[in-house]
Amino acid sequence: MTTVIFACVHNAGRSQMAAAFFNALADPTKAQAVSAGTAPVAHVHPEVLAAMAEVGFDLRAATPRLLTAAMAAGAQLLVTMGCGENCPVVPGLRQQDWPLSDPHGQSAAVVRRIRDEVQARVRELVVSHGWARS
Repeated sequence: MTTVIFACVHNAGRSQMAAAFFNALADPTKAQAVSAGTAPVAHVHPEVLAAMAEVGFDLRAATPRLLTAAMAAGAQLLVTMGCGENCPVVPGLRQQDWPLSDPHGQSAAVVRRIRDEVQARVRELVVSHGWARS
């Protein structure tokens, strides 16, 4: 079982979207995703909740959480969400950075574009690693 961590600073937007898409697209016997942040906030951003609801994902119960050493120890891949110098670094863990804009405070149209880019990147990751559902 492969565990992928999607991480950003607040764990309230891009990383939450990515984990939701990943867990919907990946075969749960092959891979799973979690999301976390280096400075999590209290809740997922409302504009992210709305954009994800438009494509059938209810993230109202999702809770931003802290990226911990224990979480990282059980993972095989860390995908950061374009947070630059503020992105987490976990020594020894394979890492990718996706340069994505932060959806917080953006218009619905901008958040939809970010959501769709996250979904496309997640789909490509899942397919390229052979984790897709049959």
